Parts: sequence; structure tokens; C-alpha cells
Amino acid sequence: MVSHNVPSLVMWRDLTPYPGRLIQSSATSPHVLIVGAGVTGLVTAWVLLDKGYKVTIVSKDWANFTPSNRLTAQIAGALWEYPPAVCGAHTDRISLSNSKRWCMTAYHAWDAIASLPELSRASGVRMMPSDFFFPEPVEKDPAQFSKMAEIISSGVKGFRQDSKLMEQRNVNPSYGAVDAYELLAPIIDTDQAMMWLMSLVHGKGATTVTETITGDLFHQEEILRARFGADAIINATGLAGTEIAGDPTCYPIRGALIRVINDGKDFAKVEAALTITADAVRDSNEIVFLVPRNDNILLIGGIAQPHESTLDLTLDSPIVKRMRQRCEAFLPGLKSARLDATYPLAQGLRPFRAKNVRVERELRSVPGTDRPSRIVHSYGQGGAGWSLSFGCAGDVANLVEEAMCDLVPTPMEFDHTYSDGNESHGTTSSFISVSMKSHEEP
Repeated sequence: MVSHNVPSLVMWRDLTPYPGRLIQSSATSPHVLIVGAGVTGLVTAWVLLDKGYKVTIVSKDWANFTPSNRLTAQIAGALWEYPPAVCGAHTDRISLSNSKRWCMTAYHAWDAIASLPELSRASGVRMMPSDFFFPEPVEKDPAQFSKMAEIISSGVKGFRQDSKLMEQRNVNPSYGAVDAYELLAPIIDTDQAMMWLMSLVHGKGATTVTETITGDLFHQEEILRARFGADAIINATGLAGTEIAGDPTCYPIRGALIRVINDGKDFAKVEAALTITADAVRDSNEIVFLVPRNDNILLIGGIAQPHESTLDLTLDSPIVKRMRQRCEAFLPGLKSARLDATYPLAQGLRPFRAKNVRVERELRSVPGTDRPSRIVHSYGQGGAGWSLSFGCAGDVANLVEEAMCDLVPTPMEFDHTYSDGNESHGTTSSFISVSMKSHEEP
């Protein structure tokens, strides 16, 4: 069984954040075609390149600095979170159990990048305090207490539970937050990080092709493999999974973030992520999400609107106004915040699916044969693409190796190492049992 605190993919052992590869490719190295160039696609490319694969990435769009045309990965809040993430909407037990493992692999990878000052500056990745606030003592909410216990045992850095965090972070005492905990978490400047990832995979030898691929990959697998000389194909297309994977359960959850200047002139500089999650307040549109994007910008959010696919929100939209008012009520200093004049409102569509994240091989056999497909899927990460990135990529690499051997594919399985309810963690379960008893009301 995989150890709860040991990631399956380790920086320096399995991959390097420098342009040189860990394992050089050769003329006979397998060639993988990746469809999609968001964080999922690029990190997957990085992992495969360091394993010695030849990689081609095909995408209709690439990371850019156009406010109206940024990729979903750039718009994301990109605060690392232990699942379920701030916007909630994680309902599938198989996906959730695997997501807990994936997020810890990513945590250690981003932490390794942030630990080197030159890499931290180049990539836009920093380890910063991340504070979560609750409307009642955590011990009184069994689900939140169970999640906190898992976080404590997961291997994150800097954990502390302390109701004094409200005062230390200038939270309005009348807002209703009565308890809080803090951990050190990766916080990512997504514009900078996406450009860094693009440069990194290019430096490792990836080929990029600007093209729109439409239709179910399964029905054109042989054509695409022949055309690109690919031994396997990876689908990392996010919401396009509806068409690319023939998956009708994919759907968007619209989100938006207000960007304000965080230089300490108009309000006390916010130097920690401050969050009240959807599962804590049991309302996906009562989220408080304040995240320093970089040294100068603070993100104010958030909202989660399932099945809303139009990007027509403005600063005057009622739901955006309520979002800002909610955050100002939580942190009153924000009432004097100045908007980022060049890019005041970021909005995008989180790519969800009914059973949440899908990281598995194509289960259909090649038409007219009993030979398994060599397509591997990695999509449906929702609002957690950055948090799950390296974990998903590590599993994809293993699935590619399996596909190359033409082994029979199997569906995603429940990961008992990271099960909801802590069935597999005797020590954690005991901790919860003892602690809950010690906090019972007389």
C-alpha cells in the first residue's frame, strides 16, 4: 500500500525543473501526442519528457496575456487545497480518494520548486500561509474535523489550529468566523507559471502544434497516431471532454475573481490566503476566497455557477457585486481597495464532470479488433487543476506505460490509502475518535 506521506512522483528523482531531461530520448523512444495545453497537459508533458518520451502537444490556444483570451489554467485561483477544494462540487468517492493522493504529490512538487529562490521567482510559485475559517468550532462539524485530521496527517507544512488567526489577519469579528486553521501551501502566479511551463517543456524537447482537434478521439485514434507518428494519445482537454472523450457528463462551473492592488497603501497588505469554503458554509455561492496572486495583486472571490457557460460577467453583475460585498464584510480593509486597471475581472469555466476527475485509459477497444485503445484521459479536474497536476501526471505516465504494452484497461479504482472517512488510517481514525470525545459538550 502507498504510504500516506510519500508522493508517487518526486522532484529530482523522477523529474527536474530545469530544461535538461532526466532521461534522454532516442530514435526508438516512444512518442506521445498530448491534446490540450493547460496545466494538466503541460505538467503531463514535463513528466513524460523526463521519462525519455518524445512528446508533441497539440492545442488550439496557448498561454497568453490577453485579458479576454487567457486559458482556464491562467484564470484559476491556483491556491493549493486539500480536497474537496474551495468551490466544493466533489461528489464521487473514487475520484475524491484519488484526488487526495494526487494533491499531495503536487504539494511536494510545487514545494520543491518554491524552495529554490531562483526557481520560485522564475515560476511564480511560492509557499505561503493559507488560512481556512469556519462558522463554528471545527470539532463540532464531523466532516470538517475529519478533513482537518487528514490534513494534519498528510505531510503538509506549518499546520496550526488557532482561533486567534481571525485577529491576526484583520478579519471582521462580527462576520461570524469562530475557528480557523493554517498551513503552508503553494500559491501560484498562473500567468508566470504557465509561461515558465511552456518554456520548460520546449527546453526539454517538446514539439508544439497549433491546431483544433474536434470529434471523439476514439474514432480517429488510428488516423491521429499515424499522422503524428504517435504511440499513444493523451486527452487533457478539460471541458472539451464532452466531444473529445464522448463524455456527456462534462459541464462548466463558472467562476470569477476581482483583481485589486495589494501593495499595502490602501489596506494592510494581505500576505496569506484567506478562505471560507463552500463545504464549510454549505453554499457554493457564499465562498470567501482571498489569494495573493503575486507581490502586487490580490484575488477576491469567489463564485461557483454550475452549467453557466457564457463569460458575460462584469463588475456590475449582481453576483459579482455580492461577491465583493461579502469579501469586504469579511475583511473590511478591502472597501478601499483599488482595482487592477488593466485586468480588473477574471472569469472562466471550471471543467467538471459528473464523476469528477477522470484519469484512466480509454475503455473501448479499437473498432474491428479486440486490441485495447492507447488513449489515456486526464480531464475533469474542475477548479483543482494546479492542486492535482503532478499527481494526475504521474498516474498518466503509468497508464501510458501500461497502454504501450497493450494490456487490458481497467476503470479508475477507489484508493483506500486516501479514503473518505479515514477507513485506512487507524491512527487518524483514533485521533478523530479521541478528539471528538474530548470536545463533547457536557
